[in-house]
Amino acid sequence: MGSGMSRGPRRGFGLEASTGMLPLLALQVLMEYGRAGASRPPVTAALLAANVLIYLRPGALHEILPSIARASFNPQLIIEYGDWTRFFLSPFYHLSESHLFYNMTSLLWKGIHLETSMGSAEFASMVAALLGLSQGITLLLAKGLILFGDYTAYYDQFAVGFSGVLFAMKVVLNAWSDDFVYLHGMVIPAKYAAWAELILIQVFIPGTSFLGHLGGILAGLVYLWLKRTFNGPDPFTLLITSITKVVTWPVKFAQKLLRSASSQGRITGRGRVGRRASARETGRGLWRCSTCTYDNSIATDICEMCSTAREDSSFSHRQNHRAGGSGELSVDEIRRRRLQRFDR
Repeated sequence: MGSGMSRGPRRGFGLEASTGMLPLLALQVLMEYGRAGASRPPVTAALLAANVLIYLRPGALHEILPSIARASFNPQLIIEYGDWTRFFLSPFYHLSESHLFYNMTSLLWKGIHLETSMGSAEFASMVAALLGLSQGITLLLAKGLILFGDYTAYYDQFAVGFSGVLFAMKVVLNAWSDDFVYLHGMVIPAKYAAWAELILIQVFIPGTSFLGHLGGILAGLVYLWLKRTFNGPDPFTLLITSITKVVTWPVKFAQKLLRSASSQGRITGRGRVGRRASARETGRGLWRCSTCTYDNSIATDICEMCSTAREDSSFSHRQNHRAGGSGELSVDEIRRRRLQRFDR
């Protein structure tokens, strides 16, 4: 279960002392990605790495990245002062190891299932869309509540964490599921699990951001509606796919060259010399000489390389009958016929 986005009214943020949960998280990742036959989805791994690195801030990252106080989500600062850095960076910040651990274990499970079924390009597009939708809807909810009264606690709250995106991913993952889940002693349909978790988290962990989680659920519903309304891949997925093809083209081209170099036979002249095979094993429009294994055009009954008659034609049978032999030639005879062929 993803941990909620933590909040606090204009107070300083600080990281708690290490509780040893990061090694446990690393062990879970190793178990998922290191086991035999694992799919190892790359986008999920990149998201995990980004969240952990931003939390740990090793080396130069400590100077480059803004502090958690400068990156936490605050509707008032975003709307009134245009501080959009908070809008995009706050999901990747976490207050504590436990906050990071529960969010990342949830991301690990949901990400592997969704990315494996959707493909990496579409999954990356979905995560970007859910992040923007969940943050945007949370912003609108905080602003809209002011119209119904003095709800400055929501409008002026600070929040960080990936939970909003995780709630949206849970909605997408369970949208068409007919399964039931066991949640804190209750058995409920999987497609309603996000709503039940929203309430239970507020009951047991009252310091979490209710609007952040609610915005994530609504973002998942909006995403599903958009997918049903507009069939086919979205432009962002097409962009990611195109970039991936361009980046991986040199590798695929090199692999193709290596396969061609190691494949049977070699290209020479207008045909191919390979292992001994019958005409049925060659490509359409070609027949393979049984003597020198040269692939000839089906329009001729005489091998262009060694002048041996085609075995499966009537012409070949007549030639063999006149020669009184089986048609097999010695090495010296093949060499002599090749020289005659190229001296014409």
